[in-house]
Amino acid sequence: MLRNAPPVPPTRIDFSDEDAAWIAERITEVLKTGRLTLGPYTEAFEAAFAKYCGARHAIAVSSGTSSLEIILRGLDIAGKSVLVPADTFFATAAAVIAAGGKPILMDSDISTMSTAPEEIERRITPDTVGIVIVHIAGIVTDRMPEIVRLADARGLWIMEDAAHAHGSTLAGRHAGTFGRAGSFSFYPTKVMTSAEGGMIVTDDDELAAAARIFRDQGKASFHQNLHVKMGNNWRLSEPHAIIGLRHFSHLDGMITDRRRIAEFYDQELGNGRSAFTPIAPPADCFANYYKYPVMLPEGVDRAAVKAWLKEEHGVICAGEVYEAPLHKHPVFHKLDTGDLGQSEHLCSRHICLPIFASMTDGEAERVIAAVKAAERGKAAASLASA
Repeated sequence: MLRNAPPVPPTRIDFSDEDAAWIAERITEVLKTGRLTLGPYTEAFEAAFAKYCGARHAIAVSSGTSSLEIILRGLDIAGKSVLVPADTFFATAAAVIAAGGKPILMDSDISTMSTAPEEIERRITPDTVGIVIVHIAGIVTDRMPEIVRLADARGLWIMEDAAHAHGSTLAGRHAGTFGRAGSFSFYPTKVMTSAEGGMIVTDDDELAAAARIFRDQGKASFHQNLHVKMGNNWRLSEPHAIIGLRHFSHLDGMITDRRRIAEFYDQELGNGRSAFTPIAPPADCFANYYKYPVMLPEGVDRAAVKAWLKEEHGVICAGEVYEAPLHKHPVFHKLDTGDLGQSEHLCSRHICLPIFASMTDGEAERVIAAVKAAERGKAAASLASA
């Protein structure tokens, strides 16, 4: 029992003293120049991210949420239906509604926390124009090539919500580059951060040009107050770009560190070694391990397990991805089709173990010790019925 030990947090974002000094120096620079938005550091961040993903364009914006809405506005979805996974964050469906479209919810493929081609085919309606694929926990489903072929055959576009998937690939191809456009989030909990911010990646020249207009209040150009689209204040500030550019420079190293922890977890819990079953990425997927989700045994009280892990072992499990599917949120109750059982099952039966780049071997060992103690059941009343 380690009640007096420092807790193992669900995630931790680290900046070194050298990072902090680099960032501070450049923020001081832009404060002196007065170019605080859409300046050279934003451009440098965009160029570096586009090159990394293998995309022609990257457009920096104020958040992952705004990146979704901007893409959807650029695709002109007003009055049309867009297929959206039921198991995703609020913003994925909210962006469709904000852009004037109608979200049609799809059920989950539990093995990859994603969407199966068969489910996509089942949900297509005459007014469907596109499909949103979400790479939950940084896992890219190995059925993406099938989904791309299906979309092409049905004349639909694909937008990727890659908010979790910076650096994740499938067969060497980066998340965010399988469809018409990809959306990334740089919220502080993500694998890399700009404090607040997001990025759009696309090879579509027209969509990229529209995105740059939408993000700056719909103006024809940064230097001209002539509004040509219904945009918004979706710009990324230069201080945020500076933070993002610096943290992005460490992305590959941070993913390597996360994968080292995930490998240890796999060795201890994978291949049937535990009733707490990891959701493993497909063989061709190089996952960034934004999250490490595990499925709990049937009959387990998830809330009680998480409370026990925290109180008895100081292990704080991250919020689920996601605690409830979209149709269980009151704001989206009208989207409930009554046949989204796999999404409900997936959401209700998993937890995410702590994982972050600066995690020590000792912290990872504490997590596994806590999970194994919980699995034995005798120590946690919540597992008595398992």
